[in-house]
Amino acid sequence: MADIIKIGIDPILVRLGPIAVHWYGLMYVVGILAAIYITIPYAERRGISKDAYYGIFWPVLIAALVGGRLYYVVQSNLGWYLQHPQNILATWEGGMAFYGAIFLGVPALILACRRLGVNPAVALDVAALFAPVGQAFGRIGNIINGDIVGYPSTLPWATEYTNSANTFVASHAVAYQPAAAYELLFSLVLFAVLWSLRFRYRVPGTLFALWVFGYSVGQFLLFFVRANIVILFGLKQAQLTAIAVVVALIPLYWLWRHYWESRQENREDTGLQRTALS
Repeated sequence: MADIIKIGIDPILVRLGPIAVHWYGLMYVVGILAAIYITIPYAERRGISKDAYYGIFWPVLIAALVGGRLYYVVQSNLGWYLQHPQNILATWEGGMAFYGAIFLGVPALILACRRLGVNPAVALDVAALFAPVGQAFGRIGNIINGDIVGYPSTLPWATEYTNSANTFVASHAVAYQPAAAYELLFSLVLFAVLWSLRFRYRVPGTLFALWVFGYSVGQFLLFFVRANIVILFGLKQAQLTAIAVVVALIPLYWLWRHYWESRQENREDTGLQRTALS
């Protein structure tokens, strides 16, 4: 065990009387602020004003946090949470699943865009850059919490939690594969890829589709090392969801791309007709 990594950070950063400030919550706040800083210039270049950006941001944030937490509850240990319903919305304890954030966040985004007169496909592309930044910082909180771990391991980078007071690992005498660290690295790589492609496509919504696809592939692969409950065919809930999302994403994106290109062709034909008449 001498070669493993030991983590002794208390997940509670500071206590202010009855209020506890957790590293996990702080990291999400930092991640959101960083994502806002990074994506506002991109949104403005894509035609979304700063006021419209925030008009979309707040309802989507609330929907994403609620959806992310509820899906985490479902995919982690629904039976336990049903026996302890007071913990279902205890986000300060750690635990968010981004599929849930997608499932509630996307409808909230579309409704907000319709209200503000913003193209939702463009706003989704902005969200595609926002999400992996927030995810990366959130995973730092997961690492400190010990609420996302892999199977017991003797690898040199396996992690053992020495602070037994507030961490969530099953055993503080066992080293685990650092699944949260794997996800952090994956989020950074995915962001770098998307950032390099942010102006290299014609069809709005493409960046979001690439993020969903990349995130789904990552979840499918990374959950092989995560110590979650196996649901079916040796796969976990998030892996089954990843398969379903990719299967749905491919035809939906094809239909959207065909619809958008048809609209562009009709606009070009109309423009040519007006030019000819004039």
